[in-house]
Amino acid sequence: MKISSIKGFADILPGEVEVWQRVESTARRVLSAYNFAEIRIPIVEKTELFRRSIGETTDIVEKEMYTFEDREARGGDDSAGSRLTLRPEGTAGVVRAYVEAELYKIEPVRKLYYMGPMFRRERPQKGRTRQFHQVGAEVLGRSDPFIDAEILLLLSDFFSALDLNEPALQINSLGCSECRPQYRQKLLGFLKQKEDSLCANCRRRIERNPLRALDCKEAACIRATQDAPSILDSLCAACRDHFAIVQRLLRESQIRFALNSRMVRGLDYYCRTTFEWTTSQLGSQSAVAAGGRYDGLVEQLGGPSIPGVGFAMGMERITMLLRLKETVPDAGPSLYIVWLGDKARDWAFSTMHGLRRAGLRVEMEGDARSIKSQMRRADKLKALSVLIVGDNELSQGTAALRDMASKQQRQVALGDLAIELGARKAD
Repeated sequence: MKISSIKGFADILPGEVEVWQRVESTARRVLSAYNFAEIRIPIVEKTELFRRSIGETTDIVEKEMYTFEDREARGGDDSAGSRLTLRPEGTAGVVRAYVEAELYKIEPVRKLYYMGPMFRRERPQKGRTRQFHQVGAEVLGRSDPFIDAEILLLLSDFFSALDLNEPALQINSLGCSECRPQYRQKLLGFLKQKEDSLCANCRRRIERNPLRALDCKEAACIRATQDAPSILDSLCAACRDHFAIVQRLLRESQIRFALNSRMVRGLDYYCRTTFEWTTSQLGSQSAVAAGGRYDGLVEQLGGPSIPGVGFAMGMERITMLLRLKETVPDAGPSLYIVWLGDKARDWAFSTMHGLRRAGLRVEMEGDARSIKSQMRRADKLKALSVLIVGDNELSQGTAALRDMASKQQRQVALGDLAIELGARKAD
């Protein structure tokens, strides 16, 4: 019986994975230029980590997390055990690791990035799967607006490096613990007047988190809140100055952006600067990268009062944008060795190993086949070059090297083969 994959969990096959590798290598290069170091965090964390960081009233915690009992935590007792969760996002795990390892004692300012799968029980659709992948970055230990702007410049450089010009930047400020409570009360009063027009989900959590109504995607809630008071009108002087500097730095760096006062983000830990990079090419799944400032999260997870800011990018959506833009050619071997005769086969096998150790991508057949058949195989694999060698060529110390693109062929000394192919090292 054939076993199929789980709904919402997709394979990344050859022909697709090369696009992913390009995104990952570009991200590593840009993040390195901004002095970020990689951190690798577990896929499974204690459920309490996400309840405390993301927030009890978020859709993620309420209905999207993959949570299960860890029976080993309490001696194998089936009735009770520590609850574990497949990570739905990366920031909480990075901050947990930062606090647990007390990295702030060694160097309080840390610039960290991660890559890997996340898990949410959502309805699978274009650009949204239940196992999805993110590249994320966090800066811990800096509260100044310059680092907020630096994060946005980093993302702009990343998109430029991939030649993706379409994602557009939207920014907002969510204020701080001084000014947001006043805005919250103002918004709550407005929503109470519109309560009958809100969806059941927003009505249920209106008292605990009224800002979430601004993020609701239900058409009725969008209409009901279109005249809601703007948080930008309620910022305290410190938050206004912080946000003004971020905007100035973006303008001075020629980074285009739009203000979006309705953008509150889906996680409870955000404050001050928040942002999204969006696209119009992927339907309703418009957000490609998003993030913001979370100054209270480190302390909330048991650490000292240390500020933070970061972002996460959706790998699936970025690779979809790249595939819409261009076709990525299959990466074929640098050299395909066509052989004729037992001595030539033994020589080809030994030579192939040596060339691979030198960094070249090389392939050959193991079974005896005609030269014509081997050439067809080389063409199918999109080999850059083909070396044709038989027992006679071995005795003479030369063989024919054929460029598969130009169809030009020339004789090369077998002892100089590695030098001849040096310019075509595998990526």
